[in-house]
Amino acid sequence: MQNGTRLAAVDLGSNSFRLEIGRYEFGHIQRVEYLKETVRQGNGLDEDRNLTRDAMERGWACLARFGERLADFPPAQVRAVATQTLREARNRDEFLSRGREVLGYPIDVVSGPEEARLIYQGVARLLPQSDERRLVVDIGGRSTELILGQQFTPHAVASFRVGSVAWSQRYFAKGEFTPQAFLAAEIAAKAVLDEAQATFRPGTWDVAYGSSGTAGAVGDVLAAAGGPQGLITRDGLNWLQDKVLRAQSADRLRMEGLKEERRAVIGGGISVLRAVFDLLEIDQMQVAQGALRQGALYDLLDREQPGTDLRTTTVHGLMHRFGVDKEHADRVARTACALFDQAAPAGSERASRKLDWAARLHEIGCIVSHSDHHRHGAYILDNTDAAGFALPELHRLGVLVQGQRGKVRKLELDLEDPIFALQLLSLRLAVALCHARREPDTKGLSLQREDQRFRITTRSGWSATYPQSAHLLREEMQAWQKTPWELVAELP
Repeated sequence: MQNGTRLAAVDLGSNSFRLEIGRYEFGHIQRVEYLKETVRQGNGLDEDRNLTRDAMERGWACLARFGERLADFPPAQVRAVATQTLREARNRDEFLSRGREVLGYPIDVVSGPEEARLIYQGVARLLPQSDERRLVVDIGGRSTELILGQQFTPHAVASFRVGSVAWSQRYFAKGEFTPQAFLAAEIAAKAVLDEAQATFRPGTWDVAYGSSGTAGAVGDVLAAAGGPQGLITRDGLNWLQDKVLRAQSADRLRMEGLKEERRAVIGGGISVLRAVFDLLEIDQMQVAQGALRQGALYDLLDREQPGTDLRTTTVHGLMHRFGVDKEHADRVARTACALFDQAAPAGSERASRKLDWAARLHEIGCIVSHSDHHRHGAYILDNTDAAGFALPELHRLGVLVQGQRGKVRKLELDLEDPIFALQLLSLRLAVALCHARREPDTKGLSLQREDQRFRITTRSGWSATYPQSAHLLREEMQAWQKTPWELVAELP
């Protein structure tokens, strides 16, 4: 990536939406601009876990303002990441569809472990180089992420459904602060976080860091009261809770260093933070400058090159875990990408890379059942934690894996995308050509696209030499009937 390139990350959190714009210079990203809006989407989930219309409108309005600021950014230089609220929301597709439109860029809903990985990257990138073992705690609006890591490598990640917005709604619903409410909130938080003790126990880390909203807000209040800058202690937490209890309600709470938008969720945040301190026996925690949005920015750099893209490493890990025949997977991937590259428009390198991943994982479901491995493979990809991947990316790979065989028209909605249709056809053709589980003879074989038609041609005599392969290609022509696409096979 060239020096001076601008990059942008949008963090769709449960409490706030944030936009971070940076400039790449000699391996580092320097902040250029930072925008934050308190949207409180986490408050907008109803009893059925659907986002209310008001919550969606607030989010769309914010994304529209961010989109105006990002109007001249190339798509490859923007990453928008959504977290727990949109992981939970049953009607998230409705929000995301309009959200992508007003923002102007895709929005990736990431899993809890992937959110934790990105948080650690953001924290580590803004800390001095050190061999210290780090515990990173990020208390968000509806989830809390814990990470153990060293330098830029996270060694253990976990995500728990407990956060400042959710706990404030549940235990301080009327904004009233009482000792009983704090006790109940802290006990409930410990019940959710209890399993973290085994992995994140004392002795597994040297320094504890708190990132994002709650830790930052608590650190600001303690510093304004005369405490050390950027440090949260047990005594400081006890003092802060006492001050909040004296105020009796969020409406009456006035403290130097506490921002207006934090008053409504400070009770839940303190409760969860105290639970973390007690469970993990933390005496003091440093407030980190980095967070999810910085991690997303640096992840853009890694995704720029295939050699540094974590997703490639993850795919190889999944192949190993599920006992995929590597030699055959490599063969299918080479064949699929060679076909795709012949017919794809310029600038389709990222789509080709995703096809490569799908091809390498096309038999991942064989560990469950060979006869329906395409369906099992899709299920696995829809329900696995895969570092580097957003949930929609995994689903898209799963759709390709499911579509490698059987009727094509079952994927009708996805076939409206020409690139996806070409990816799917290339994968299906590669699976057919590699049916004998040996290197196919593709000399003189060509795939081209002509509007809504794909045309595959071979050299003279190819079909006589490989009659089974020719039969499978003719069957493939039939499979694409009753779809928006036509496949023509010229097999002399």
